[in-house]
Amino acid sequence: MKSLALGASLLAIASAVNAAELGAVDEPIKLAINEWTGQHVSTYIAGGMLEAAGYKVEYVTAGYMNMYQAMAEGEIHGAMEIWESNVSEQFGQLAAEGKVVELSDLGLEAREGIAYPAHVADICPGLPAWEALKDCAMQFATAETIPMGRLVDYPADWGTPGADRATALELPLKAVPAGSEGALITEIRASTEKKSPLLITFWQPHWAMSAYDLQWVALPAGEAACYEDASWGPNPNATSDCDFLPARIFKAGWPGIEDKWPAAFEILTNYKLSTEDQQPMMGAVDVDGNPVEEVVAEWMAANEAAWKPVVDAAIQ
Repeated sequence: MKSLALGASLLAIASAVNAAELGAVDEPIKLAINEWTGQHVSTYIAGGMLEAAGYKVEYVTAGYMNMYQAMAEGEIHGAMEIWESNVSEQFGQLAAEGKVVELSDLGLEAREGIAYPAHVADICPGLPAWEALKDCAMQFATAETIPMGRLVDYPADWGTPGADRATALELPLKAVPAGSEGALITEIRASTEKKSPLLITFWQPHWAMSAYDLQWVALPAGEAACYEDASWGPNPNATSDCDFLPARIFKAGWPGIEDKWPAAFEILTNYKLSTEDQQPMMGAVDVDGNPVEEVVAEWMAANEAAWKPVVDAAIQ
């Protein structure tokens, strides 16, 4: 957080002479709320910064994979946590047409992959090596998946990354989409308490990685060639037969935001959030049961040095 604050302070000094106009402060800036807690934290911090600058903010519930058309039409003005490894083709098409724009990287250090609670290594000897799943897949089978093992994938709205990898690596696993982030946590909690088998597509930053001692399956290292050249990797007839590429997390928005709310455009572009700051707030929401609005407000009150210089640089 100290490095974040220092960077923001330097930004304030460098940019103060270029402060932007506020623009249409009587009209609300609409920020997308997607389906996971970390995104809620990222978005409410951004909204708090905009409000501190004098803007009105609305939070609009939007499906992660299908919000981009609404953004292109100006019905949503910003999305604060887009994972490049799991973004829809529609985003790329609309970005190429200039109907949505990338703002900048958010700053989180991210990873995605197939994971399991630590005790599962006793159920499937050979983990974390992915090849071990060929021999012990039946340990993960349920009535729904027999004769294949069960892999709990992301919610359907987030795509099918677990299923894609299980197929490409020819693993005897059937991917079953979770209903939500909360459903994924329920699976992890139940497996940990009962010491039952579980394979799950998951990500970090997330408080559950440490709370439940989740481990990553060691898939073949992710490289761009794995997704472009079927001959690369253990399956010569398929792409995606490897781990996730390192994930870039970025912000995007409606192109008109720069002209309609110039200072807001600067704030959202320059806003950064570290994994070290986000992850404890996620735990305060999901583990301790506090409303995300209260958690974010408390963090912002205690950490003005981490965000206020960005606001001041845009408006003063």
